[in-house]
Amino acid sequence: QVQLVESGGGLVQAGGSLRLSCAASGLTFSRYFMGWFRQAPGKEREFVASISWNPGDTFYAASVKGRFTISRDYAKNTVYLQMSSLKPEDTAVYYCAVRQDVRPNYDYWGQGTQVTVSS
Repeated sequence: QVQLVESGGGLVQAGGSLRLSCAASGLTFSRYFMGWFRQAPGKEREFVASISWNPGDTFYAASVKGRFTISRDYAKNTVYLQMSSLKPEDTAVYYCAVRQDVRPNYDYWGQGTQVTVSS
């Protein structure tokens, strides 16, 4: 059973930084991606960033490229999203998710963590 637990969200001023964490357990498949998505009130969920667990290739949405960095810690089974130069439009609930390499969709999701950027 896959379990994903996010943490690190909070309130930050525009231009500030936050680091989100996602602790994973129960990942029994061999090849997979871990990703971050976000959803603002009244808007659809959107892709933010992802990383292949091995070898660690990264992918970013154009809106966050150059500001956000995704990384992972094998020993802790944890993926991180370092966010800098935050903007009010980054305000959303951020979700951690897992996609098996052989499947096109993300099948496992965390509960989400709120990020609020004030102007």
